[in-house]
Amino acid sequence: MQWILAPVLVFGTLTPLPVAAPQPACGHPAQVLDLKSWKLTLPTGSKGHPTEVKQPALATYEAAPWFTPDAQCDGVRFRAAVNGVTTSGSGYPRSELREMSPDGSREASWSTTSGTSTLEVDEAVTHLPRTKDHVVTAQIHDRDEDVTVFRLEGSKLYVTKGDDTHYRLVTSDYRLGTRFRARFVAGGGQVRAYYNDHLVATTSVDSSGDYFKAGVYTQANCGNSEPCSADNYGEVTVYGLRVSHQG
Repeated sequence: MQWILAPVLVFGTLTPLPVAAPQPACGHPAQVLDLKSWKLTLPTGSKGHPTEVKQPALATYEAAPWFTPDAQCDGVRFRAAVNGVTTSGSGYPRSELREMSPDGSREASWSTTSGTSTLEVDEAVTHLPRTKDHVVTAQIHDRDEDVTVFRLEGSKLYVTKGDDTHYRLVTSDYRLGTRFRARFVAGGGQVRAYYNDHLVATTSVDSSGDYFKAGVYTQANCGNSEPCSADNYGEVTVYGLRVSHQG
């Protein structure tokens, strides 16, 4: 708890008296974002087995500093340090949401060729790892690998296509803390990517077993970034998050 010192007169002198500072109005991230159709993976746990939180536990879950409301209670901070626990299929840590069914009971799975699926994220990258200053903030993933992502490398923001991490340069002058709107619209065998409502990339994609991801996927680890500590991390604040499926 933080304290604010208020002066009090005692025997003719001013003596500091501890007064409790106002506490945030939100107690956990689900009071800021609608997380009913998501599950969470954190950079904690044991090797190859990171912490995973599903509904209904996610509705009241917080894990500072990895997954917590910001000080204003208008966003949720996702943090993953370079020394964090990773999934068995990746060498990089994440504090990231994975799309689930509307009630959160099973993993979402859809196709880029059937109906229209949309992810909208209002977000800001607030911290980058050292040396390899790369993070992923939003993804479409299929049953095997990522289809396309928003990826920040220093001040350069890209939309990727499969293994092509530099498919489209969105901006070369991104400044940490700047809010932006990232949107993916998948349908008709295509994925369209929008940055602040401007179309920045269109890719032809025929994939299934797809799902959305949002948060921070730090693209650095102890093998390529120093120091190897919890103080070296990627962080993204998410202010708004919406998924829709039509058709």
